[in-house]
Amino acid sequence: MKIGTPLSENATKVMLLGSGELGKEVIIALQRLGIETIAVDRYENAPGQQVAHRSHVIDMTDPKALKELVLKERPHIIVPEIEAIATGMLMEIESEGLCEVIPTARAANLTMNREGIRRLAAEKLGLPTSPYLFASSLEEMKKAIDSIGYPAFVKPVMSSSGKGQSFVKSPEEIEEAWNHAARGGRVDQGRVIVEGYIDFDYEITQLTVRAKNASGEIGTFFCEPIGHVQVKGDYVESWQPMKMSEKALNRAREIAKAITSELGGRGIFGVELFVKDDDVWFSEVSPRPHDTGLVTLCTQRQSEFELHARAILGLPVDVEMRECGASAVIYGGVDSTGIVYYDVEKALSVSRSDIRLFGKPESFERRRMGVALANGADTDEARRRAKECASLVKCRKA
Repeated sequence: MKIGTPLSENATKVMLLGSGELGKEVIIALQRLGIETIAVDRYENAPGQQVAHRSHVIDMTDPKALKELVLKERPHIIVPEIEAIATGMLMEIESEGLCEVIPTARAANLTMNREGIRRLAAEKLGLPTSPYLFASSLEEMKKAIDSIGYPAFVKPVMSSSGKGQSFVKSPEEIEEAWNHAARGGRVDQGRVIVEGYIDFDYEITQLTVRAKNASGEIGTFFCEPIGHVQVKGDYVESWQPMKMSEKALNRAREIAKAITSELGGRGIFGVELFVKDDDVWFSEVSPRPHDTGLVTLCTQRQSEFELHARAILGLPVDVEMRECGASAVIYGGVDSTGIVYYDVEKALSVSRSDIRLFGKPESFERRRMGVALANGADTDEARRRAKECASLVKCRKA
């Protein structure tokens, strides 16, 4: 892999499709390695656009607009950061040899849709999952829940960060769950997955890296497991490492390797898994840095973003942990644009803490506007510190 000089004729150019807080960290990691970065999003001044060499605002679900931008910029590598992308066009771009898609265009196409990745995991690879059915109408959804049984989860086949998800405990909640899925879905507003409830003890993210090894071949590398708490499908805190039995950890990594090997390519994958005792079930996989992996900014020698950047460029990776730590989300708390943050100095007075404020131009009551990070003697101490740090940051209208 040759790395050119940014903003010169021999620059190595990477385009991110989606430029939120995770993309911002990837851009910073790439720039530290001398890469020219191009940040694309659906709205202006997205976090990644604030640090990239150049930025563009387009509808990334529009195949024509996407291809026109690629032909204009001529990136060497495209890195999808969100699900709402015209992945069919990515497959065309890749097949025409215009540039490389990370990890592959096929992986981006499969994972942007819960139906594609669930059928791949359960029906092709035979991985253990919760019982599931798909529905394209309210009536089909009612039948699916009757078949699977209560309680059940309803999720749009295309959404992110818990948007549009419902936990249905009775027939009276079905119609609202269907409407909520329609409001929260991306691109496809008319299809949902109904998942049966699994009585698990906890859930983890197994960050899995496909990168070149010492022999120059693609190898699989595992970070220490990350525990996390989700509310309505949205991550609110995470910690690393998550204590689990050796048998469960080995099984989690077997599942993670199976799904990521099938998807192929290079880069980091966030594999979500349910665990009960020594049993492990596959939940979802993202072919990019995972929101719960923000904790790696304070726990690992190379964060998930640095690992992704290195893997993308064909460089060696190091998944070693430095120390245990935790993260906790900082919410906007208000619906406003250009909010102001107060009491940051109080938050940073918490022992061994740090924060990242994402710089999102618009705040919502439950929008993730930043994250608190903390280390401790163990994960319990780190979690207490991270949550205290996050609670002290106040977001207000300007």
